[in-house]
Amino acid sequence: MGIYWRLLGFAKPVEKYAIPYFFYTLFHALFNTFNFIMIIPIVNTLFDKSAMVEQVTEMPHFALNMDYFNAMVNYLLFTVYGGQYDVMNLLVLLALFISFSAFLSNLFRYLGQRTIENMKINTLRRLRNAVFDNVMGLNVGYFSNERKGDIMSKITSDVQVVQFCITNTLQVAFREPFLIIGYMFAMVKLSWELTIFSAIYLPIVALVIGSIVKRLRRSAKEAQENFGDMTSVLDESLSGVKVIKSYNAEGYFKRKFHAINDRFSAISRAMARRQQLASPMSEFLGIVAAGGLLIFGGYLVLNSSLQVAEFLTYLGIFTQITRPVRSFTDAFSNINQGIAAGERVLSLLDTRSAIQEAPEAVVLTEFKDCIEFRDVRFSYENKEVICGVSFTVHKGETVALVGPSGGGKSTLSDLVPRFYDVTGGEILIDGRNIKEYTVESLRNILGVVAQDTILFNDTIENNIRLGKPDASLSEIEHAARIANAHGFILETEQGYQTNIGDRGVKLSGGQRQRLSIARAVLKNPSILILDEATSALDTESEKLVQEALDSLLVGRTSIVIAHRLSTICNADKILVVEQGRIVETGTHQELIEMGGLYCKLVEMQHMAS
Repeated sequence: MGIYWRLLGFAKPVEKYAIPYFFYTLFHALFNTFNFIMIIPIVNTLFDKSAMVEQVTEMPHFALNMDYFNAMVNYLLFTVYGGQYDVMNLLVLLALFISFSAFLSNLFRYLGQRTIENMKINTLRRLRNAVFDNVMGLNVGYFSNERKGDIMSKITSDVQVVQFCITNTLQVAFREPFLIIGYMFAMVKLSWELTIFSAIYLPIVALVIGSIVKRLRRSAKEAQENFGDMTSVLDESLSGVKVIKSYNAEGYFKRKFHAINDRFSAISRAMARRQQLASPMSEFLGIVAAGGLLIFGGYLVLNSSLQVAEFLTYLGIFTQITRPVRSFTDAFSNINQGIAAGERVLSLLDTRSAIQEAPEAVVLTEFKDCIEFRDVRFSYENKEVICGVSFTVHKGETVALVGPSGGGKSTLSDLVPRFYDVTGGEILIDGRNIKEYTVESLRNILGVVAQDTILFNDTIENNIRLGKPDASLSEIEHAARIANAHGFILETEQGYQTNIGDRGVKLSGGQRQRLSIARAVLKNPSILILDEATSALDTESEKLVQEALDSLLVGRTSIVIAHRLSTICNADKILVVEQGRIVETGTHQELIEMGGLYCKLVEMQHMAS
């Protein structure tokens, strides 16, 4: 129940919906029950005229019974028709009664449903926003261990199921019980003997339906997890479609998707069978009970213990009471599914970022002096990948990190913007540990241009504007010129308003990288991190991008990671990183003269070219 109450919290303020829904369902139940009670005077009018003929000249005193109703009808009959009794006059009056009652019953039903729908939409919006906001606040390392498709499934499919669980609560709490109580009250007033007989039946229905739906929760959780697997495969297949086709791997991915889809379908089929069994089973039991009532009620009628009109009304009400009972049990099956999905949603909502901001963190407004790595260590899955690294980057310097692949260069650069936190030692900016700054202000002074350029399915203008949301078009164009991007942008179909497709698929690698640089130029960061920004480009694109980078680096503090050593010859300091340690330090010329690892790397690249 703890899960359920947490989920219900997203419907706050619940009273905004619960109070009006309470009254709407109450009046719906009253007028709905009244419609069935109207069977009695109609039948009496047609088959027993004496039951309704009575001259009433004064308004009768209110009482909750049929005598009051008959007196009220006769009073209205006397008032409207001057006391002249006529079957058709009476039928017209009763028809007006039942029509007006039906109108009010359905009006309140509509108002109740509208209230529930408003609650459903508001709950879904709040829950989905809360989950998405929490996901966006998680550290980068979290996404290395989780499947993106499963996260997407929780935010979309699971949240959709959860909101049905929450909104069905009000229906379970109010509408169906009110209808059941109204029907039961009318049945007791008509015949307590038949009501005792029918009361034995209702618990039997509850037990039978309960045994069917109690197994739904486990199946529902399994179905949601399976749907997450399917979404993951779908996302991977669409993202890597070029690789899949180049290796003729369509068959493998088709078989993988089909297997998961078949499993999901099997679980869904089993759940549907149980859900669909509940309704016909309760209906069948209702018909069986109605047969018993017919025998017992017929006996009471034949012995003059019950009038025919009352018996027919009782049968009509009894056949209707199975519907709210059935809806009541169906709602519980939906709630079970919602709780199963809710467990997955709450597990994502409860996940906390490994990057926590200090309670008294200060705002970093300006970079003034230096970045210092002081005996920095970092472990990933219990494996130490950075082993006691220390160095300093002074303001205005360009420091390059080079070395064999897998040595820890990119990891070092990821520690500065706190994509990951150090597990030992500390990183300081202007003499203060970066953990003492707010994460937002820290990243405000940083700009990152990576090898894997991330662009979004939006216009060129909006992709560049990401670094400075309030930038003018002239500022964006200026940034694009510095990044050597303005020329090719004007050649696109709609210039800066051209949509570049998913991940910038409509652009070449060099064009994508230059847009990424333009984004960094526009942000104008104090500290720039370049992570192998030219390694995946052809010679012509590399030249254009390198020119853009040279313009970007002017007068800026930079940490540059490069495989192509020719691009960092002019760096103020070069750090050679191997197996998580700095093994050599110096300028390009100093390292060449040392004849160590850096010199070997340079020679290897010269031989390869």
